[in-house]
Amino acid sequence: MSEFPSHARVVVIGGGVIGTSILYHLAKKGWKDCVLLERRELSCGSSWHAAGQFHIINSNANLSALQLHTLKFYPQLQEESEQDIGLHRTGGIYLASTQERLNYLIQERAKNRRTNPEMEFIDLAEAKRMHPLIDEKHFLGCLYDPLDGYIDPASVVQAYAKAARKAGATILQQTMVQTLTPTRSGGWLVGCEQGEINADIVVNAGGLWAREVGHMAGIELPLMAMEHHYLITEALPEIEALQEELPSMVDFDGNAYGRQEGMGMLLGTYEQGGSAWAVNSTPWDFGHELLPNQLERIADRLDMAFQHFPRLGTAGIKKVVNGPFTFAPDGNALVGPVPGLKNYWAACAVMAGYCQGAGIGDVFSDWMMNGEPGMDVFAMDVARFGSFATPQYTLHKVIENFGRRFQISYPNEELPAMRPWRTTALYEPLKARGAVFGAAFGLEHALWFAESAEAAIETPTFRRSNAHPYVAAEVRNVRENVGFIEVANFAKYTVSGSDAEAFLDTVFASTLPATGKMRLSPMLSAGGKLLGDLSLAKLADNRYFIVGSASAQQAHTRHFAQYAESYNDLHINNQSQQLHGIAIAGKNATALFNALTANNTCPMRFMEVREMTVGGVPATVARVSFTGDCGYEIYCTAEYQLALYQALNAAGAQFGLHPFGARALMAMRLEKNYGAWALDYREDFTPLESGLHQFVNADKATAFVGKAAVLAEQKIGAPRKMVVLAICGNDADCVGDEPIFKGAEIVGFVTSGGYGHTVEKSLAIAYIDSIALATGGDYAVEILGEQYPAALQPQAAYDPAGTKMRA
Repeated sequence: MSEFPSHARVVVIGGGVIGTSILYHLAKKGWKDCVLLERRELSCGSSWHAAGQFHIINSNANLSALQLHTLKFYPQLQEESEQDIGLHRTGGIYLASTQERLNYLIQERAKNRRTNPEMEFIDLAEAKRMHPLIDEKHFLGCLYDPLDGYIDPASVVQAYAKAARKAGATILQQTMVQTLTPTRSGGWLVGCEQGEINADIVVNAGGLWAREVGHMAGIELPLMAMEHHYLITEALPEIEALQEELPSMVDFDGNAYGRQEGMGMLLGTYEQGGSAWAVNSTPWDFGHELLPNQLERIADRLDMAFQHFPRLGTAGIKKVVNGPFTFAPDGNALVGPVPGLKNYWAACAVMAGYCQGAGIGDVFSDWMMNGEPGMDVFAMDVARFGSFATPQYTLHKVIENFGRRFQISYPNEELPAMRPWRTTALYEPLKARGAVFGAAFGLEHALWFAESAEAAIETPTFRRSNAHPYVAAEVRNVRENVGFIEVANFAKYTVSGSDAEAFLDTVFASTLPATGKMRLSPMLSAGGKLLGDLSLAKLADNRYFIVGSASAQQAHTRHFAQYAESYNDLHINNQSQQLHGIAIAGKNATALFNALTANNTCPMRFMEVREMTVGGVPATVARVSFTGDCGYEIYCTAEYQLALYQALNAAGAQFGLHPFGARALMAMRLEKNYGAWALDYREDFTPLESGLHQFVNADKATAFVGKAAVLAEQKIGAPRKMVVLAICGNDADCVGDEPIFKGAEIVGFVTSGGYGHTVEKSLAIAYIDSIALATGGDYAVEILGEQYPAALQPQAAYDPAGTKMRA
């Protein structure tokens, strides 16, 4: 292009694999007026020195689906661009040295049964035949995926770039972005040495420099670069003698991966306590350089790899690569519209760019062009982090996750780095009572209670843990007496102003509650997918109170802001850090509540909300409970929380008051057939599929967000339905993503599960194809490689009539 452009619909900053993929997908789908700016040459960052190995396995099923999309897209990319990308579909083997590693692989195979049925276990003799360098005596099992392999990294970037240009997009190299200035129209003035571009939307795909590009817009993105080693051996006669290429491999105990490179082997590893690079600022003059080798850091990992692959221990080393690439605190990407900034999008910290590049480009472009990604991508949504993810927090969590790249992730595991980080006034009192804590949105919350602080340790496992009997006792006390749980980790919002009602009636699909009442209110995307499952209360005229998921608070405030612009007298405040509180639930909950509110002569009814004094503390009280028992959620400002706790405990002894944690809460909600946000309710599903349609008023006059999609689905019906299953299992419960069988056919999948201690049943919430449900029959669920009978539970196992919670 001879002239520097003055305007672009989208400016993508960064010419790595993610930036070029996004540019290609936008242009391919019709947005031609898009420009990519690269400070040097394409792939001049971390993209060029990547190992290029690709695979499908990911702990998140939707991210695994994005990786599958990427792997299947490579031939199309090669054809469209007419660029050889060095595609080698070698297949891949995943090696387990212990039973726990094998259990992990069994779960991963089960998770992928629906989308990648070719993934299957092979015996070790077959693994040895495929990969003769293995010493099979170190392994118990092997999972094989024929879709795995590797590409040439730089060629993939060039292919995306060529295909993007063919589709009409523009790429400018040697064009460094220097400034980003928001414009009155909501766009951005992108300043470069060559001139300025007025951009409607800016995408930060800056890779190693994404933090710096964030600083230009006044934000601190939570990402950090880590040094990563891999080595390439000299040619090996054993490889030269092969008739076919070695499959790629992952050795979980060795925390290593490898593939054939020429007639040698490429071997990489992720060490414990890795080394962060450019902690404070990435130098702008860094490019096609590598970092000094520090093989001593990975010596122990290499020693184990050489035990498992003995020939590599005597091979000559041809090349050692130590290059930086970026991670977010949890290891997943940072993608999507940045909360608080208009038309500024993130697409960075994608450490697995060659596994996820096409998938991210596809959903990212849909999200930008259509207003939604088309599937639940919260696991990589930049909005999953808030101000708690400071540079210090990010540094230590990134180092922790780097060393866990190929380690087992247990469903009940809590990671220790930067813990505790955010706490409430109840952290120390609950810790002294034996609380075992988890963290959500950086905030500590009690999971369960041991008999003492010294015993408050949980063993990570795929089966029922040592917490099981303690959780059972907590559940029993709630059902028979009364329990309390801290609710500081819920998100809380206030909405006020003369436009509050009109705004909420548009954003929420339900009927708005009357004054003094609370209502469960789904929030939908324009396409009719679930964006939120919130409790909406009207405190007074033009004044509302909302309770929702803490982890989704940034995503929800972003959604509120999108629709708030057209209203004048509207005030939306996220009060999650200011409002804490305690919930009580159980048979004696009302008796305890009455003891704390002696001057309250009018009993609260189910789903009622009041502003009142409780135990001497000013509070907002909702007569609701996620346990399915009679309950009260008592919200107060942080300064009063300890006083509320003390008042509750002083009055509660006579009623059998004891604390319970999130594990007991989640077990009790299963007994009531209640779905949970981010598990059973998420952007993958619609109200009709999830059963939340009962809270949607499609007949209200307001054209609420998603109404057209709701009406359309009502006509055609839902392709799948949420159900509850009672499972005849053993000592392991469902956790999510387990396949559901009807005969030999997979007809659904689990979204959450656990043990119902009151009803003494293993329970799971799942989605099953509507046709399979209509034709009846027997179901089975696969747990740790075994199929167990599963019966539909159409009514809640506990108090199906709901008389206890309304008492």
